[in-house]
Amino acid sequence: MTEQFIAAIDQGTTSSRCMIFDQEGRIHSVGQREHTQIFPRPGWVEHDAQEIWTNVEHVVREALEQGEISPAQLAAVGITNQRETTVLWDAATGAPVHNAIVWQDTRTDQLVRELGGGVGQERFRERCGLPLATYFSGPKIRWLLDEKPELRQRCERGEVLFGTMDTWLIWKLTGEHVTDVTNASRTMLMNLHTLDWDDSILEALDIPRAMLPTIRSSAEVYGEATGFLAGVPVASALGDQHAALFGQTCFDPGDVKGTYGTGTFLVLNTGTEPVMSETGLLTTLGYKIGDQPAIYALEGAIAVTGSLVQWLRDNLELIETAPEIETLARTVDDNGGCYVVPAFSGLFAPHWRSDARGVMAGLTGYVTKAHIARAVLEATAWQTREVVDAMNTDSGIPLTSLRVDGGMTADNLLMQILADVLNIEVVRPMVAETTCLGAAYAAGLAVGYWPSIESLRANWHKAAEWEPQMAPDKREAEYHNWQKAVQRTLGWVEHDDA
Repeated sequence: MTEQFIAAIDQGTTSSRCMIFDQEGRIHSVGQREHTQIFPRPGWVEHDAQEIWTNVEHVVREALEQGEISPAQLAAVGITNQRETTVLWDAATGAPVHNAIVWQDTRTDQLVRELGGGVGQERFRERCGLPLATYFSGPKIRWLLDEKPELRQRCERGEVLFGTMDTWLIWKLTGEHVTDVTNASRTMLMNLHTLDWDDSILEALDIPRAMLPTIRSSAEVYGEATGFLAGVPVASALGDQHAALFGQTCFDPGDVKGTYGTGTFLVLNTGTEPVMSETGLLTTLGYKIGDQPAIYALEGAIAVTGSLVQWLRDNLELIETAPEIETLARTVDDNGGCYVVPAFSGLFAPHWRSDARGVMAGLTGYVTKAHIARAVLEATAWQTREVVDAMNTDSGIPLTSLRVDGGMTADNLLMQILADVLNIEVVRPMVAETTCLGAAYAAGLAVGYWPSIESLRANWHKAAEWEPQMAPDKREAEYHNWQKAVQRTLGWVEHDDA
């Protein structure tokens, strides 16, 4: 029999890619293509959903050609995606009715405050696990319906459909209008306990239920692809951070993974019961495999980490390529008293302050670009520390090891700084692209390509690890300075002036 593979489509914030995996979870081939970032106004971020679909078709073909395999050799395809990014499209023509509004976009800030009313950010948290914030899809949908009133009646009739990027791609591949529990849990519209759309939240946000996709599990066959992948089962969907949790085989309560990319996302498996955070974390779905009970998670989302390195490269032009930051930062022993807090679009977990804006604090004439480069790396580590402290408080289980993945983990200095700042072991697996791997694993489970999650654990192998080397008093002094810098970011945007 011809060897079979699993394909994973990863539709990310800056690019789309397709990775093809073999039975051992090894990467067989890859295709990748970036898409346009659209910034119509300060704080607004959009994508062209049609461009993304064209790119997805391209990268799947590229991965098949590079791997010298045919679509018939794919046992299934899985999807993982940037979450919260919101697409509305015409059900008859398939044409988007507006550019996709990206998760980073802050245009709903005023709307979010209005929706909070006298209750504020906590209005819906008990039902959906999330604070009212610009981050999530629900307010983005409402903004589009307010901006284009002619759409509302069409949405009520199901003539215009909503989806996050997983839904958009599944619809383009199969014609099915579905999402999975992980992506649905990031809309602010799904009830955490029933795993269905919450009518009271829909009423409060004035969003028609008819425009919403059917919520399914993360690993099941949603339909068969048409077109160039004709007949291949589309068998998984997980938001990117949930896919990374799955790809890191964090199947036990207390397991934590950290994905270091454009932003950084730490996710803690909390088992079959949702844990409501008291410290500013998000209660969300980890994953759901077929008919098995849903697995819940706590998540700490950090908006700006890898994109801070890009900013140093593209806006300040202190480096020519992203990897150069490690070389530059290694030329100094410390940050020279400089701290960078990249609150470019506010602060996410655990602060949730949309009024914050970025600062560079502690500058003196001594500070060089090398100190700034080191402070940029440290910013990722200190933001991680804030989230880990919150997780330890909520879960009551102190973190002892962090499994890391994503593009930034190639920076060995950053990984050592992380271990120092967190005072725990940091571990990088052999396959660092665990987002794609998680989507592949879930799709493979759905079609029997892999027999069980235990068989997936056997595929996980450690590639590198870092142990803390920083003295405790130095660690706490630096953390104290970091927290002072964070305070300087708050209240910069005065909403009364808007």
